[in-house]
Amino acid sequence: MTSFSSRKYLAPFALFIALTACVPQKKYSELQAGYKKCQEENEKYISQIQDLEASLEKEKQSNTDLSAQVSELAKDTARLGNQYRQSRNSYNKLSASYDLMSENKNRILAENAQETKKLIEDLEAAQRNLQGKEDTLKTLDEALKIREAKLAQVLSELDAREKRVKELEDMLARKDSAVSAIKKRVQDALLGFENNGLTIEQRNGKVYVSLEESLLFALGKYEVDARGVEVLKKLAVVLEQNPDINITVEGHTDNIPLKGTGDIKDNWDLSVKRATSVVKIITSNSKVDPTRLTASGRSEYIPLDKTNTKEGRQKNRRTEIILVPKLDELYEFLNEG
Repeated sequence: MTSFSSRKYLAPFALFIALTACVPQKKYSELQAGYKKCQEENEKYISQIQDLEASLEKEKQSNTDLSAQVSELAKDTARLGNQYRQSRNSYNKLSASYDLMSENKNRILAENAQETKKLIEDLEAAQRNLQGKEDTLKTLDEALKIREAKLAQVLSELDAREKRVKELEDMLARKDSAVSAIKKRVQDALLGFENNGLTIEQRNGKVYVSLEESLLFALGKYEVDARGVEVLKKLAVVLEQNPDINITVEGHTDNIPLKGTGDIKDNWDLSVKRATSVVKIITSNSKVDPTRLTASGRSEYIPLDKTNTKEGRQKNRRTEIILVPKLDELYEFLNEG
């Protein structure tokens, strides 16, 4: 196959031969000029054709490159299509998940709104309750401080009272000790008379010296006989030696009515007279301060025996000498409190 370049030289040459063989000289010159012009034009066309062929080659190469690019693009498009479809599926799934999550979110938000509202209400109630408790605590704290101050005062007073009680107990112990000592001295002084119409007892912080009627007086009389005077003198010695003892003399009778004349008209008179007689003997036979003595008549109203028998009435007819330690120190102590 003859190329397009070979054909481009043969055609004008053949045309030229044909023209020179058939025409005269003038015509030949014209033909020759025309041929030359045609040749020039032909060369111009050939040059253009060559340029076009070069361009065509470039275009073919470009087409080849473009085909390769198109193939790559087709592959990329297919890959991207797959990725797109996968992405689309993922997107659809994500969209569905999003819709579900959005629905759940709205539901949760609604629930949370209710819970939040309830929590806020509970919080406000708790704050009010806490404020109330704080107010109560503050009130209790203030009350506690007052109580603590009062307690401190009470403890101080209690301590002072305990000291006073201790002092009082010591005083009472000293008094009891003094009473016991007096009882012992009286018992020693009247040793021969105890249980022979005379009894000595210690009770209620006092010493009771009880003398039966027969030891001091004749029946219905208030003059002390000689034996009674002996007893009272010995007792007076003990009382003189113990100036811190107060003495009360009580006369007691039985319940048989006494109807007398003169200065003894009834049991009241007899009981008082007997107590006075005893006091006079004590003061006459010792240096006992008369201010320490008290004479009182109790008549029949404090009997020892209520059986109303002869023996019972005999017990009731008695004179009691009650020895009491002076309580001046104790009274002063109590008054100080």
